[in-house]
Amino acid sequence: MTHRIIPFGFLFLLIVSLPLGALAEDAFSEGVAYARIVPAQPTAEPGKIEVVELFWYGCPHCHRFQPYLERWLKNKPDDVVYIRMPAILSDSWALLARAYYAAEALGKLEEIHQPLFKAIHEQKRRFSTERDVAAFFAEHGVSAEDFRKVFHSFSVESKVRRARQMTRRYHTQGTPTVVINGKYRSDPGMSRGFDNLIRVIDFLVEQERRARG
Repeated sequence: MTHRIIPFGFLFLLIVSLPLGALAEDAFSEGVAYARIVPAQPTAEPGKIEVVELFWYGCPHCHRFQPYLERWLKNKPDDVVYIRMPAILSDSWALLARAYYAAEALGKLEEIHQPLFKAIHEQKRRFSTERDVAAFFAEHGVSAEDFRKVFHSFSVESKVRRARQMTRRYHTQGTPTVVINGKYRSDPGMSRGFDNLIRVIDFLVEQERRARG
């Protein structure tokens, strides 16, 4: 259930065949359902417990994870800050990462984020060039001129560069990956399913909360 550069079809079949909640006794142990990030990475809001979702629009597992994540966000604790970050595991992923940050800069993120997932995975549209992305933005009310200005702006370029850097620093192996407070990462393969990944997030958030006293 994690989109990786290296094929892992057998692992995927094994994971989806497991019943939800079928976790081993030590499922919440380090090295089982999550991995420690060494060195730990700084967070955007030190006073909060940070949860970062690393995704790629082209990843079918990321698309399927969205409903689970949306349900979790509806009841997100006040001391938790949630951040989306497009992962860049190869150069070809940078185009849609740039699309994400351009939508954010244009104030169109909520109008474009889920529709872009649906366009790719439900409508089977391909986005392999800047022109493809511009056409999609135009469908959502963004003029060609505004798109060009923002898509190659310094702000968007800086965020794409940082996303590439953090993808590496988090030791991201595939998508979706969730990073908790810059210290731990997990994914549906490690946790054995989307429901269990949400449980791992809650477990690690509580662990960080207790560590703060």
